[in-house]
Amino acid sequence: MTVITDAEFEEAEGLAPEVVRRYLSGKGWYAERGLSGAELWEWKPMDDPGRPYEILVPLQRRKDFAGRVVDILETLAVVEARRPGDILREMQLPPVDWQFLRLVPPGPSGTAPLLDLVSALTGLKDLHTAAASSALLPQAVQPGQKPQVVKEHVASVRLDQTRVGSYVVAAHTPLPDLRPGQQQDEAGQAWLFHDDAFPGSGQVSHSSEPFARTVSRMLFAGVTCAYAAAEETLARDSLADFEGYTGAGLSANLCEALVKIAGEERRAFSLAFDWSSELRMEQASPPVTLGPRHVQVLEEGAKDLRERAAREEGAILQGVVTRLSGQGDRQATIYGSLLREDASRMRSVRVELRPEDVDKATVAWRNGLEVAVRGDVEPYRTGVRMREVRAFVVRAE
Repeated sequence: MTVITDAEFEEAEGLAPEVVRRYLSGKGWYAERGLSGAELWEWKPMDDPGRPYEILVPLQRRKDFAGRVVDILETLAVVEARRPGDILREMQLPPVDWQFLRLVPPGPSGTAPLLDLVSALTGLKDLHTAAASSALLPQAVQPGQKPQVVKEHVASVRLDQTRVGSYVVAAHTPLPDLRPGQQQDEAGQAWLFHDDAFPGSGQVSHSSEPFARTVSRMLFAGVTCAYAAAEETLARDSLADFEGYTGAGLSANLCEALVKIAGEERRAFSLAFDWSSELRMEQASPPVTLGPRHVQVLEEGAKDLRERAAREEGAILQGVVTRLSGQGDRQATIYGSLLREDASRMRSVRVELRPEDVDKATVAWRNGLEVAVRGDVEPYRTGVRMREVRAFVVRAE
């Protein structure tokens, strides 16, 4: 048993009783009964038919308060297979949601190849980016230019000390402190998991829910949908309709992030979620495990989502003509944005012009005038092109 240090003993003495109780509640412990100035709390592993673990939690600061907290820490250290000091430090954290990425690399337990870890951490960052983007607006493909709130969320994610179990990367997302007496919207808390919202509802968030929690929930839902879509594909030996899950957080970006976590060797991994007890999560959120076959399917699913997103009949393109080419100048390159996408996402689109559009495109090119074109968009090389043009309008200066 690891002995707690003098400095940690002093920190334990400064803990508030409600902090200890909040931590225990968040870890699945429950108060069995009250005693004189204390509560008896219990925890029982689901796969263990034996007697539960018990701890005595003081409700008031008395002379032996620090000693009682140390007893609690030592029991928790056995249950969680962690140092008492690490648990004490976690108790002192502000409200956070946790994500645990468990890798299964070759070699001794507790170690990981550098290249595997670099890829996994990059994928974890991309995973949070995709979830935060979907929390604002669920889309099959999230635009490359991210809103500031997404960047700020990713910047707020912190890595904690690794956990026991091969190689576990622990990340947490800070939540804002709830004001005393503030009530969470329990109906809003469950919105992401209702039958009409999972998958495909397109609902985003509720004003009573902090954005960081919305992202955590979207992350869990998106990863769960990715697993469901992969399982469906493997079961029927045909690519599932990934697009049907995009309303609940699945996107090509999220699938690509999961593929990146698996690394070049396509190693299995799992993601587990733990929620701040100050903002309760009633919906069960079991870990999601992805194997090499899942990862391969997710790579195919991401490509399919991108190809589908690149196709649109009757799309409207707005921009400026940067080049005329082809026989009779029948092809124009227009730098601009598609109406259905974020206006900040600018791209070069090859447009196949009708004979009657050539003179108008030439005037726009020579004078730097903006144009609006309506036609069918489809994938082309690494981008998109527009064919079957229905309208070509030059906007006056």
